[in-house]
Amino acid sequence: MVDLSKEFETFYNNHVVLSRKDQNELRKKKNTNIKRLKSGLIEYNKENYTSYSVADTLVQGSMAMYTVVQNDNKDYDIDVAIIFDKDNLGNDIGAIKAKNIVCEALKKKCTQLKNDPEVKKNCVTVSYTDGYHIDFAVYRRYKKYSWDEEYTYEHAGPQQWEERNPKAINEWFSDEIDNKGIVLRKVIRLSKMFCKSRDSWGEMPGGLIQTVLCDEKIATLYERLDEIFYYTMKAVNNRLQWNVEVYNPTDTTKSLNTVQSHYDKMDRWKNHLSAELSKLDEVILDKDSKEDDVKEAWYKFFNHEYWNEEKAISESRDFLKSLYSYTDTEQFIEDLVDDCTEQYFVDVTCKVKANCTHDWLYKDEFLDKFPVFKKVIPRGLSIELEMRKTNVPEPYSVWWKVRNVGEEAYKRNCIRGQIEKNKGKKKIEHSDFKGSHYVDCYIVKDNKCVARECVDVTIGNDSL
Repeated sequence: MVDLSKEFETFYNNHVVLSRKDQNELRKKKNTNIKRLKSGLIEYNKENYTSYSVADTLVQGSMAMYTVVQNDNKDYDIDVAIIFDKDNLGNDIGAIKAKNIVCEALKKKCTQLKNDPEVKKNCVTVSYTDGYHIDFAVYRRYKKYSWDEEYTYEHAGPQQWEERNPKAINEWFSDEIDNKGIVLRKVIRLSKMFCKSRDSWGEMPGGLIQTVLCDEKIATLYERLDEIFYYTMKAVNNRLQWNVEVYNPTDTTKSLNTVQSHYDKMDRWKNHLSAELSKLDEVILDKDSKEDDVKEAWYKFFNHEYWNEEKAISESRDFLKSLYSYTDTEQFIEDLVDDCTEQYFVDVTCKVKANCTHDWLYKDEFLDKFPVFKKVIPRGLSIELEMRKTNVPEPYSVWWKVRNVGEEAYKRNCIRGQIEKNKGKKKIEHSDFKGSHYVDCYIVKDNKCVARECVDVTIGNDSL
């Protein structure tokens, strides 16, 4: 099998993993709507003489597992568990009523959206016209006995409360990553890209079903990403041919296929995966196939222009590497911690200072004061990033990542991107060269990333 592991890694990093900009947009929409809910509940309580309050929130689904993939239609769903204390809701509040309370609270603050928040069978949905939508799953928690250390959770289902732990899937996936490595996350994302590759196929199985089957059949005997993905898909295909039933990994008595439409999606996945793998096999298993032939076969499999060699060369980081021989040193937080729950917030400020010229000014304040720089930080400044505020309970540690982007960063072999652990609440940098750089601040507690903020630091040609 022709070695295309480097091309797969480039495809994965540049065209599969959701861009930092879109990740930040998802995070922003999530945080904004949680704030809307909490603020709307305050108004709801005043009008109805109640005292409902959100006890906790938890990101779920592909956003929590870091398996979201790029989508040209921006059809991203954000799953968030909204958790109430059962005592706060009261025993007379049923599942439907609880969802209605959440929906009414959101309506009070979602006045600028085209469509009102909507109560669905298992959640309350906030939809944006640009394709994003947020599903708020409503839970209540309580302790069966006063000496219990852990809560019992119940989910507001279509008609009634059903016992379900909102943390269970996240914890299961975290354990699987520990056991099978971060390549599992890569294979899941690549599988999702395949399932999204043709609109004409219609709806395919959701991310959780793909995650469970990729985890079940991951080909860890191989080392290269292209081989691991290929042989995992072969194993998944064989599995689907004899059984399309998939069970919840945290409760194997429950199938993830609950209605006929779910089985229809499974059949589509089975048929299209089988057909495309058959075409792929003819080329990549042929010992006489050349590299160009194999790239063309993957192009047909993924239906993605990256695999058109001329375009791939122009877009690939390998092209810049061939010019400047830079080292890709970037690290990702999801690969260094046990979990990324991000259930808290962190506020990071950015200040700048020209040495011996003026005191520290907030970035926006500086750019407003010196319009000649056209909203872009000039070279030659000191830059101070500070973690100013967070609601994460102590103790916790602050981790930082500085990532340089742009041709000059590649040319100087200085893209950085390594994550620095336990470096305190302040970080001082310098505006050395042009580029669209950024700084990530992570709050880590019990080896989990519980809050995250990203600051863009764009540096221009001008110097002070």
